[in-house]
Amino acid sequence: MACVAALFASPALLPFPSTTSSMASCSCRLRPAVVARAPRQQPRGRRALRRFDEVEGVSKKRRGIGGGGGVGAGGSQPSSSRRDRGLSVDFKEPQVAEFDDLEEDKFLNAVVKVYCTHIAPDYGLPWQKQRQHSSSGSAFMIGDGKLLTNAHCVEHDTQVKVKRRGDDKKYIAKVLARGVECDLALLSVENEEFWRGTEALHFGRLPCLQDSVTVVGYPLGGDTISVTKGVVSRIEVTPYAHGTSDLLGIQIDAAINPGNSGGPAFNDQGECIGVAFQVYRSDEAENIGYVIPTTVVSHFLNDYQKNGKYTGFPCLGVLLQKLENPALRESLKVPSSEGVLVRRVEPTAPASSVLRKGDVIVSFDGIAVGCEATVPFRSTERIAFRYLTSQKRYCPARNHS
Repeated sequence: MACVAALFASPALLPFPSTTSSMASCSCRLRPAVVARAPRQQPRGRRALRRFDEVEGVSKKRRGIGGGGGVGAGGSQPSSSRRDRGLSVDFKEPQVAEFDDLEEDKFLNAVVKVYCTHIAPDYGLPWQKQRQHSSSGSAFMIGDGKLLTNAHCVEHDTQVKVKRRGDDKKYIAKVLARGVECDLALLSVENEEFWRGTEALHFGRLPCLQDSVTVVGYPLGGDTISVTKGVVSRIEVTPYAHGTSDLLGIQIDAAINPGNSGGPAFNDQGECIGVAFQVYRSDEAENIGYVIPTTVVSHFLNDYQKNGKYTGFPCLGVLLQKLENPALRESLKVPSSEGVLVRRVEPTAPASSVLRKGDVIVSFDGIAVGCEATVPFRSTERIAFRYLTSQKRYCPARNHS
């Protein structure tokens, strides 16, 4: 009993893995001594510890690994053995049921871990490169032998490997396309063994505010898959940190940590609604993470499928100014509170042959542009005017959108 008390009181045994291994190793040795003595009043915590030891001992004995020296072998206490067997069955059955339910979520098996080795160029010493370093991220299967991840996960890569959930083998992956602006990258794995028994994820629609979202990936804190859950907090044009561009983004409050990049975000129906890619860290803000929506993902994939490479997102190439000032609108003879002022036009921009300095853009594709440089979005929302231009496709052959 002194040994049991020492185990329960030791501070080094507080973490669950250490506690479990110590209990299992001591169960067969402590059980004969515990049952042979007369029952006495003990603290509740110590009695719970002994019950766990007895259950583990009976479970091992039934599987043939607990030895033949237990109480059940001698038959001195059959009632205690029957009670222990009943506790053992009750203890094991709920875990098996939960494990079966978890395996039914096959969409988790489509998420893989990405291992990348990077060597970035040294712009101060162009004749050499910087020191090699490694990183890990997440990716998921989209069908046709391809994986989708973030561009910053495979930036300046020299070797990319991927590993499936529950597998101990890493497979070589090849980077097919990188979208720096949208922070997306397309990977392929030529080994057929990697794709055996897998299912691709299905993309869903753009979510609404307060919709539940689940982020899956391989962040820091462990090697196995991780699942965090939250809701959609905001949908608007967001600055993309990797490509310094402004595209549509989904803000969520689910935890996104280093390693989650490239992992999918699911809705309640198990459909992928985006790709986790960045967070906003500040002392004045909490739980602000961002997901690349399926509208941006589909633009990237369709661009690669049509042109065989990534060509980018178009832009007008102009500098715009809001027309919120009534005096400014009156001087430009703009009758209503709408439109944006063109302050500068890039000479090489596609719109240089159409727009010039001093023009006012009041509509785009038949959609009215407000004086705050916003346009209607869905039913009761408004979004930045740049969203409309990013939805167009770039035509390299004609050099305009």
